[in-house]
Amino acid sequence: MHDSRIDWLELNETGSHLLFRDKRQRLILITVANLMKTTILNYSSFVQWVPGSDVVVAQSREQLCVWYNIDIPERVTTFQVKGEVVDVERADGRTEVIVQDGVQELSYALDEGLIEFGTAIDDGDFLRAMSYLESLPMTAEAETMWRTLARLTLEGRHLYIAERCYAALGDVSKVRYLQGVNKIREQIQEATGEDGVEHYEVQARLAILDKQFKRAEGIYLDYNNLDSAMEMYQLLLKWDEAVQLAEIKGHHDVDSLRRAHTQWLLDTHQEERAGQLKESEGDYLAAINMYLKAGMPAKAARLTASIAELREDPELVSRIANALVKAELFEQAGNLYENVGQPQKALDSYRKGLAYSRAVELARHAFPTEVVSLEEEWGDELVGNKQADAAISHYIEAGRTIKALEAAIAARQWKKAVQIIEVIDDEDSLQPHLMKLGQHFASLNDFKSAERFFVKGGMYKEAIEMYNQAGEWERAHRLASKHMGADEVAVMYVNQAQVLESEGKFREAEKLYISVHEPDLAITMYKKQHQYDQMMRLVKDYHPDLVQSTHLHLAGELENENNYRDAEKHFVAAGDWKSAVNMYRNVDLWEDAYRVAKQEGGPGAGKQVTFLWARTLRGDAAVKLLNKFGLLEQCIDYACESMQFDFAFELARTAMKQKVPDIHYKCAMALEDDGKYAEAESEFIQASKPKEAVLMYVHAQDWESAQRVAEAHDPDSVGDVLVGQAKVAFNERDYPRAESLLLRAQRPELAVKFYRDSNQWSEALRVCREYLPHKLSALQDEYDRSVLSRGSQDAQTLLNQARQWEESGEYTRAVDCYTKISPSMTNDPALLEKAWTKAGELAIKFLPADRADYIAKQLGPRLLEIKRYSAAAQLFLAGDLIKEAIDAFISGQEWNKAKKVARELEPRYESYVDSAYKDFLKNEGKAEALADVDLTGALDMYVEAGQWTRALETAATHGPELLHKYLAKYATSLIKDDQAVNALALYKQYGAPAYAQNYNIYRRLALDLMSMHELCTAEAYQTWADLRDLLLSLVENIRQHADTDGVLQEFERLLLLAHYLAARSGYMATPQLEKLSTKLSVSLVRYTDILPADKVFYEAGMACKDIGWENMAFVFLNRFLDLCEAIEEGSLDSLDHTDFIDTDIPYEIPMPESLSIPDSLREEAKEWVLAVSMDQRVEQVLPLDERMVYEASLIGQDNTVYPACVITGYPVIRSRLDLKRGQAANKEDWNKLIMATKMSNSAHCQDVLKFITAWCGGLPSMGYNFQ
Repeated sequence: MHDSRIDWLELNETGSHLLFRDKRQRLILITVANLMKTTILNYSSFVQWVPGSDVVVAQSREQLCVWYNIDIPERVTTFQVKGEVVDVERADGRTEVIVQDGVQELSYALDEGLIEFGTAIDDGDFLRAMSYLESLPMTAEAETMWRTLARLTLEGRHLYIAERCYAALGDVSKVRYLQGVNKIREQIQEATGEDGVEHYEVQARLAILDKQFKRAEGIYLDYNNLDSAMEMYQLLLKWDEAVQLAEIKGHHDVDSLRRAHTQWLLDTHQEERAGQLKESEGDYLAAINMYLKAGMPAKAARLTASIAELREDPELVSRIANALVKAELFEQAGNLYENVGQPQKALDSYRKGLAYSRAVELARHAFPTEVVSLEEEWGDELVGNKQADAAISHYIEAGRTIKALEAAIAARQWKKAVQIIEVIDDEDSLQPHLMKLGQHFASLNDFKSAERFFVKGGMYKEAIEMYNQAGEWERAHRLASKHMGADEVAVMYVNQAQVLESEGKFREAEKLYISVHEPDLAITMYKKQHQYDQMMRLVKDYHPDLVQSTHLHLAGELENENNYRDAEKHFVAAGDWKSAVNMYRNVDLWEDAYRVAKQEGGPGAGKQVTFLWARTLRGDAAVKLLNKFGLLEQCIDYACESMQFDFAFELARTAMKQKVPDIHYKCAMALEDDGKYAEAESEFIQASKPKEAVLMYVHAQDWESAQRVAEAHDPDSVGDVLVGQAKVAFNERDYPRAESLLLRAQRPELAVKFYRDSNQWSEALRVCREYLPHKLSALQDEYDRSVLSRGSQDAQTLLNQARQWEESGEYTRAVDCYTKISPSMTNDPALLEKAWTKAGELAIKFLPADRADYIAKQLGPRLLEIKRYSAAAQLFLAGDLIKEAIDAFISGQEWNKAKKVARELEPRYESYVDSAYKDFLKNEGKAEALADVDLTGALDMYVEAGQWTRALETAATHGPELLHKYLAKYATSLIKDDQAVNALALYKQYGAPAYAQNYNIYRRLALDLMSMHELCTAEAYQTWADLRDLLLSLVENIRQHADTDGVLQEFERLLLLAHYLAARSGYMATPQLEKLSTKLSVSLVRYTDILPADKVFYEAGMACKDIGWENMAFVFLNRFLDLCEAIEEGSLDSLDHTDFIDTDIPYEIPMPESLSIPDSLREEAKEWVLAVSMDQRVEQVLPLDERMVYEASLIGQDNTVYPACVITGYPVIRSRLDLKRGQAANKEDWNKLIMATKMSNSAHCQDVLKFITAWCGGLPSMGYNFQ
């Protein structure tokens, strides 16, 4: 396979070589016979075989390459050429390479002799080839061809030509040898008359020349010439083959041949080989002497160690050992000493030879105390040999952790270094190594690890510098703030930021400024660099109240620098785009001013700028500008609006004459607003709007001027002037004058209207009767409706009217009047109640029953709406609406009246009233009142309100069963809220009766408390004592009931655990009882089927550790760590129980739902276990007692069950002190407790003894007992 496509390919004429070129212009030769591929040129633009030969011609850029002997491709002849090779021509005894150089064609002649040699070889004409070579000087190419001809002629048995070739090559030995062969050949030919080349002697000698010795041997043996074969091997100094051949063929002189062989070996100083021969012959002493003479003591030692009788010769062993030492073969010497039973000398030799592997192996069983020092020496030697990684484990074995750490760092085994450093407590010796570790992890960008080591070594500045260099400014600042003073941090970071600022790293500098709460420095930095965007970003973040003023300040500076575009940007950002417009106006950049105004202020602002622009131009130029923007008419209007009437007239008279009257009108309006009435009058007249002038004077009450203008320019407005004067007169209450003016203006209807509007109906009727008699009737009707309408909006009027109807006996109309009174007419509830109640009374007394019922149903809800519940109820009762009346009394909280109505009129509603009353009390939270009518409801209400104490106090007054029902509910709630201690206090206060329905609560309460690690203190004694006393009382109560064996046993077991826990807590406060406290922790391990296993093992392990029981501590804490892993994995199947075989510690335990011990305590235990695991003094075994079983086990070897001591929980074996109720104690522990209690006067210990007295039915004696 080839990795590139083939571009050119061709075989030579004999088919022995294949030449090809690929697309990458590489030239490759393949020898067909063995498929060997050789790249002979890396770049080739032309390649060709020379016709009729095996010569190759190729071009590589400006070099012409010729291979005259392709069998040796590394021999290449090169020429410098210009142009491109296009062909190779061979004719008339010449071979030329044709080169095209532009339009010129050149030729280069090749060495025809070298080419002819190849042709002769291909033709098999070796004489002709030899003749060609003889005509050539001895060059490298010629030498190669001589060798090729020699090889071919020797293979073809042309021995004379081969002899000539080797003579030309100067190979005298082969020439002499071939001369001898040719001489034998000639002798055979003379004797037989045949060519002797096929004679076996000639064939054998040619095989020898070709180094085919076995073939030569076979040829001799085929012709029964064993001596010649042996002689051949001897002449070739192949004595082994000669002896072997003699042995195989059974030659009669084998022994003398062996002796000759040995003598030859000695003569030629081959003592090692002579020793091997002697060893093979079984002459071991001779062989050893030969080995020693040859300077091969290691072989002598090997032979001695393998022969038992030689090992027992001390002189021989000593001689060999000395030779080994002299030759500095210390390991072999050590091996020899070890084999002959001299371990000390063996160890010393191994040490000298640095063969520590063998030395340690020997020391483990022969010198155990030397193992540690050997391991250290081994580590030193490996470090010296730059094999620090291999030295780590040896230093650890030697307990030299510092050296192990140094080796790990030197070997760059960083993970191992981290692991080792965790178990080293010598902070001083760690300092240089912590620096290296920190630097290493910093180089890996593992900044967290690097920080840990820097900080651990107190190298805070290095850690901070690491974060600074990495651009982790926040982390660096956090670290600096923690370990450096605030001022120091600020100075450091400000200096660092200034350096970054000088380097152009503004973002990094900004982060540093911000991290030390110096945003103003970052703002100043960006301002100096004119990076106003970045500057404003920080101002927005840290001074939002200064954003606008800063934008304006920057805009002003940029404006002064003539940087108007940037100034515009800041003006706009500050919301002051008008300043940007003014800036452009001030420098006559009106187009920019127009752009900003239109973009930021909208089309109106753009028009204003266009207007101002036009003002600067005036005349035709202004008109052209405004026409360009299509704003001419709008600008004229704007000029008017802005009181610039001169400019408006100028524009209008130039381009829009039709607008001139309109401008006069607007000018008149403006003058009128300014009080310039005479000038305004003139403008109104010019605007052809005299009526507006009249109205102006009317508005100003200048009646004379108004009359004058009207009469002169608008007679139709005279009447309007009179009407205007009349309105003023009416407003001034000058009614006669007003009426006179209206009549003069012939507008009597306005007089009627004005009188009517002022409620002067008599005057209105009079004028109407005199001047508009045809409208008098309609006016009178309107007057009547007005009076009625006023009455409908006045509650008192309706009330008076209703009374009148009532007095006149019109009861239906009276009722209608009363019912029309509504809250919208009055805010007086009493008046409404009075009116509606009277309507009801009248309806019931005087109206038909159905009408009366309708009135009652209509007015009753109205009374309820204004909260007149009693009146509404009375009205409902009058209408025989019993249910509605009851509801009204309920709404008014008149419960007695509601009950009376229900009892006397509709008894079926009594329960309805009672239920509503209970709901009312619940809603109002009046539990005490509710208790009188619904005790359960009242208690539930207390519970719902969280008033458990009131609930329990109330329940207690109604019997123990009700009390404990609610006590159980409260306790359950507390337990669910992880307040088991408070639940225990409840039962301590109220007791724990043996109610079966409460057993689960007692059980859960006890187990929750026993699962709390924080109660493993002396201060928690009272809690444990309360639980213990509670369980004792419960057990005593359960014993009073029948068929409770299972429950009794369960709670007796919980009582035992509570006693152990209380006693342990009590002992903790007394130093003399530390051992008893630890024993109780150990005893609790056997109850992991009840207690959380991880908590129990942790507390036992730490207690053992504290008093120096390190073996037990190691076992228990190991178990604790295994349990933690198993709990996290969710399965206990992987636990190894090997340490607890033949103990009463249970294997099958429940899986804890979660870990009981905090992470910090777990890590502390883990570190201790790891440190102790390297201490060979600590063993992972549990201590045994006289029974040869685990000392805390209650079960002996023969399954004998021993009672547990009430003091420690340990088995009672000897010195037993029997107590009542089947309990017992170890006398020694009993006496220790009694003595410590009396000496310390501990209240807790006294309470423990008091409990044991109650539990066990009395004590044998409170004195000392030394029996």
